Amino acid sequence: MQYNEPMRQTLFLMLGFPGAGKTTTARLIHQQTDAVHVWADYERRQMFDIPTHSHAESQKLYAHLNQVVENLLAKGKSVIYDTNFNFYSDREKLRAIAAKHGAQTIVVWVTTPKQIAKQRAVHDRLTRNGYEFTLPEHDFERMSNHLEPPHDDEPHIQVEGIGVTGQTVADLLTSLAHRPFSL
Repeated sequence: MQYNEPMRQTLFLMLGFPGAGKTTTARLIHQQTDAVHVWADYERRQMFDIPTHSHAESQKLYAHLNQVVENLLAKGKSVIYDTNFNFYSDREKLRAIAAKHGAQTIVVWVTTPKQIAKQRAVHDRLTRNGYEFTLPEHDFERMSNHLEPPHDDEPHIQVEGIGVTGQTVADLLTSLAHRPFSL
């Protein structure tokens, strides 16, 4: 099933453990809505030949990506911002940018059991866009232990990251179209 209802301009913020299935879900949302997929892992690799994931590197990456997202929203585009939006304060910053451009913000919380996400992120060698990577276990634990679930004031949808399909995403997007969200 293809989602085919008109949708308000939307900024989708991805939330979940590393390895939860955020990028898979983001790609399915892109296929269903044609929202622009801004994928931080890919962009990091484009900006830095050998990514270190240092604080300084991440600061530079996210300053750039936040500007890219703002420019797309200013042009009236919907955007899927695909990274670990695990901190409420980071989601609030992006929500303010979206509101400035009249876009709604939806947190897409990809919930996969922690052990499965850890297996995917730490132990399975992933190949994406021509490069292979795994996440060091200490980075997985640091990121997953600091995940802040959506607050009551955050419009969000929850997606099970195991076996997510185009049909699953189409159903969720249809349910979104019938929910009243405020900016």
